[in-house]
Amino acid sequence: MYRDTARLIMYGNIGDDSVLMKLSDIFRRMDADVEMQEKDSYVREIYNEIYRLLEISTTYGFDRNLWQCYIAYLLATNENPFSVICEKVGVDHEKEDQASVNEIVKLDMQCFYHLFHFDFKRVEEMLSVKCFSILTDYRSMAKDENTYNKSVSEKVKELAMQLAEAKDGQGFFTILTDFYQRYGVGKFGLNKAFRVVHDAGGATVLSPITHTSDVTLSHLVGYEIQKQQLIDNTEAFVEGRKANNCLLFGDSGTGKSTCIKAILNQYYDKGLRLIEVYKHQFQDLSNIIEQVKNRNYKFIIYMDDLSFEEFEIEYKYLKAVIEGGLEVKPDNVLIYATSNRRHLIRETWSDRSDMSNDELHRSDTMQEKLSLVARFGVSINFSKPSKKEFDEIVLGLAAENPEITLPKEEILMKANAWGVRNGGFSGRVAEQFIIHLKSITV
Repeated sequence: MYRDTARLIMYGNIGDDSVLMKLSDIFRRMDADVEMQEKDSYVREIYNEIYRLLEISTTYGFDRNLWQCYIAYLLATNENPFSVICEKVGVDHEKEDQASVNEIVKLDMQCFYHLFHFDFKRVEEMLSVKCFSILTDYRSMAKDENTYNKSVSEKVKELAMQLAEAKDGQGFFTILTDFYQRYGVGKFGLNKAFRVVHDAGGATVLSPITHTSDVTLSHLVGYEIQKQQLIDNTEAFVEGRKANNCLLFGDSGTGKSTCIKAILNQYYDKGLRLIEVYKHQFQDLSNIIEQVKNRNYKFIIYMDDLSFEEFEIEYKYLKAVIEGGLEVKPDNVLIYATSNRRHLIRETWSDRSDMSNDELHRSDTMQEKLSLVARFGVSINFSKPSKKEFDEIVLGLAAENPEITLPKEEILMKANAWGVRNGGFSGRVAEQFIIHLKSITV
């Protein structure tokens, strides 16, 4: 194993702290220790790495041959100059021999072919252990999809199955480059959505959100015009045409956030990704854009329930990023925001007067506030549904749940009483009512 890891060139950036490199180092020391004087120590170190491998497998729902899934995971997530270029332009297999970098990567793939099929029997015999035999024929416990990263799991297990059919390093090269072109590489290729965190040094990091809603636009009953506006703008974006930043505003509980989550699910396969950013993180916007501007994906920076009080100045960062800063916002980044406020910033009656006790030109303040929402090219209004529309939403949601067998008249009567008691008539209230019905259905 250590001979193959030592020969890696393009993929030599796999960290020394990885399970692969740790095991490689242990096996190297074992071969040098002819008398096996540190046998117990080797066993303990190997068990530590086995535990880490099991942790990774649990996180991503791997099963069967955990070692091969792990090698496939390393290949799928390793961002290097070759893999990043592959996700953008792919490899022409008819002309692949014309590029020197391909020959370098093929050498690496031959090493990975050996690592993928590494025979652990000799190690187990030397140390009198059976842990590797269990890992290479592992039967995992049944798990709910919400307990592991399904998006990564499905792709990596598919890649592992394909690599298992390869005959040599050339086969690895073909399979892997096709995988990069289809799905991409690293966290952006394997995950749908991300949140902003900071590492120990304070640097901005985009961390994958492992469990996202599987809602679709069909689940949102009504608002057909609003949904179509969002679809048209998003389709233009993912297809590389000009598109606008979007503001979804209106009454609470009308499906603004649900629409954006559904849009992500609808266009994920076409390279759409979502980055969730909160108001206190606006200072990180420039760093976020710097990290994604050269990747082969379309990124929506998503700001939910966006609004500002008069004393809050974070909106100035947002204005500069959207339009107004010296650096042009890249074509692969849009901003989608939801808000209950049409103009995002709190307005007062004094805003409408040019006279104020503390400001000579109050209209200038009003223009300052309006200038933010003006930077959203598309504004979509989600108003609270009428009673008739509310009834249609309730019946539409009930139809999606066959366990609800009550007559329509009784459903609507109960829904009306529920709305009166629980905050009025909106899509959210309708959904909460349906959940209530399901909870009492025997």
